[in-house]
Amino acid sequence: MSYSPPPRTPSGPRRRSLLASAAGAALLVGCSAGPDSAAGGASSVSARARARAARDSEGLLERYDAVLAAHPALAGPLEPLRAQVAAHRAAFAGHTGTATGTQAPASASAGSTAPADSAASSPALTVPAGEKDALAFLATAERSLADRRAKDLLDVPGELARLMASSAAAGAAHAYLLTEGAK
Repeated sequence: MSYSPPPRTPSGPRRRSLLASAAGAALLVGCSAGPDSAAGGASSVSARARARAARDSEGLLERYDAVLAAHPALAGPLEPLRAQVAAHRAAFAGHTGTATGTQAPASASAGSTAPADSAASSPALTVPAGEKDALAFLATAERSLADRRAKDLLDVPGELARLMASSAAAGAAHAYLLTEGAK
């Protein structure tokens, strides 16, 4: 009786295991933020994302100022939230070299006089007449900014991604508090 060799069996790894390994390697490379990731294009992406986040925080701060100018009775519950938005603006603007980052603590501590000054400089914002509607107006702005930051943080490296995640979480909490305050 003669022994016949089995049908041709490929030597080495199979195609599926190669594809799975390649996909896993791509995920690992994409998730790591090594020293080379800050060079070249990544730093410009990071700078643009940081500048956009600072502008977005500035726009949100203007909304708070407009609401506080139209509804001074809301100063008590809104001032802590406004101060956090100003701190976010300062955190994002602090690394871009712009002057807006240095103004945040002064405007946050200025109390109720700063909102009237800022609201006068941006007449395009129309604040709802009712206090509940004004809170809903702010909640919508906070929620949409938090959602956008949560999406954008996937495209930026390490530290900026953590800052954007923290800011997005705070924005979601602000939206919740503003929604509960409107009830």
